This record gives sequence, C-alpha cells and structure tokens, in this order.
Amino acid sequence: MTEAGTARAADPERDTLDKAADENFPVAPFFLPRAWRTDLMAVYGFARLVDDIGDGDLAPGGADARLLGVSPREAEDRLALLDAFEADLHRVFDSTPRHPLLRRLQPTVRRTGLSPEPFLGLIAANRQDQLVTRYETYDDLVAYCELSANPVGHLVLGVTGTSTPERVRRSDAICTALQIVEHLQDVSEDLGRDRVYLPAEDMKRFHVQEADLATATAGASVRALVAYETERALNLLNEGTPLVGSVHGRLRLLLAGFVAGEGRRSARSPPPNTTYFPARPSPASFSCCARWA
Repeated sequence: MTEAGTARAADPERDTLDKAADENFPVAPFFLPRAWRTDLMAVYGFARLVDDIGDGDLAPGGADARLLGVSPREAEDRLALLDAFEADLHRVFDSTPRHPLLRRLQPTVRRTGLSPEPFLGLIAANRQDQLVTRYETYDDLVAYCELSANPVGHLVLGVTGTSTPERVRRSDAICTALQIVEHLQDVSEDLGRDRVYLPAEDMKRFHVQEADLATATAGASVRALVAYETERALNLLNEGTPLVGSVHGRLRLLLAGFVAGEGRRSARSPPPNTTYFPARPSPASFSCCARWA
C-alpha cells in the first residue's frame, strides 16, 4: 500500500511524523487553522504507522513492536503487529495507549469526537493485504477501497467539523477514485509485493497477463486496460465533485484545486512505449483525501 520512506530509528514518533515532509501532498498546509493542522498530523501519524506495519516497512530493531507490547519472536509478524496496534487503538478511546503516536492521537479523538470505525477500517485494510493479494472483480476492489481509502475521508471531515451523510457519500467516491488511480500508478511496486489490484476479470477481458505488468513499458493491451480503469476512476471523481460546493473557505479552495488537478491527471492515459507506472510517492491510506484537507 505504501512506500516506506526512510527507516524509523530511535524515536518512532518523530521519525514517522517527519515523513510528512517527504510526501508529494501537503499533510497539514500552513494556511489551515492550527487546530486542524495538529489534528491532521495526528491522523497522519496513525495512517503512516499502520501502512508501515502492513507493508513490513518498520525499521529494524523492533522499537515499534516493543512499544506495542509485541514479543521479539513476533516482531516480524505483521498480523501480530496489526492485532497489537488495534488493541492499542482501543486504548485511545478508553484508557492510555502505549505507542506515542496513538497517545498523540488521543487528544484529537477527544476534541473532535472521532469514532473508532474509520481507524479500524484502515487496520482491516492492512490486515486484508496480508491475506488477499488478488481481486476477482471491480466490486471486490471497491469493497477493499471502502477499508483502505474511504475511512480517511471520514476522518478528514470529522477533523474539520464538516461531516454530513451526503458529504461522506461524495467523499467516498473521491477517495475510492484516488485509490484506484494510485493502484494504477503502483502496479510494478505492488507486483513486487505479490499484490495485484487490477480486477482479474478485467485483465482477462483485455488479454493482460501478470507478466505483462512486470515490463518497463506498456503494451497495447495494458494501455487499454489502464484507460478502462482510469475512466472508471474519473466517473467516481465526477460523482464526488459536488463535495467542493458543499464546503467553504480554505477547505473549499483546496478541495476545488485538488479535484480539478486529479481530474486532469486521471484523464491522461499512458503514452505508448514509455514507462507507465511510476513508483508511488505517498501512503495510499492518507493521500487519498489528505491532499484536499
């Protein structure tokens, strides 16, 4: 789901938050209200860490495992780490968490009234990544995006105090669209992790084999498949666009620019005879929506 960035060293909290500066999107832009920036950074810390756990990108040495109470013999077991992380998340809501990133999140949860469900969804997505590596249908992929992407939109709307059922629905469309686009950007990287996020039924329809995805340039069948999936993403993005007009101020300005930019990017198909899937520069579970908050 993500590219790890630099390894986490002696200070897991600081090193994780420092990764925000390396993302290709503004996690908490300076022009947002201070309270929003603080809360968005807390949410980012959670999302960054859960993706690092799910991708096996924690630094050697086991500092995060120790903080989560995971034994040394299970420090490389991603499912055990995710289980411990989920247990620590519950402490955010009813006691005192062990991990400093979750302790940082606790004031945000109390101040904004965020519920456990979006956080649990992100953990479930990373757990699913350990168990499911292929998706048969588009609907299967969308169901995965409901865990891996849409919860971040819910969190952003919660942090900014702008959540309504209609905005959540529009946000879900945007976040799912952006997750699909990120999958299209990350095919080579994901394949290296033995993960394929292109629906198998679509690959069969366009006569694309997994070996075709490992090449440095896109053949005609792959370009046709990517164009098809891109069109689906663009339709979802258009479905979510009315969210822009429903918010105000700085959030509206940022959202308008981002949706327009993503629309232009999604409308472009990979040119022939070029490298077609650049490496992902950002964590999927946060970039899907944090770029517009």
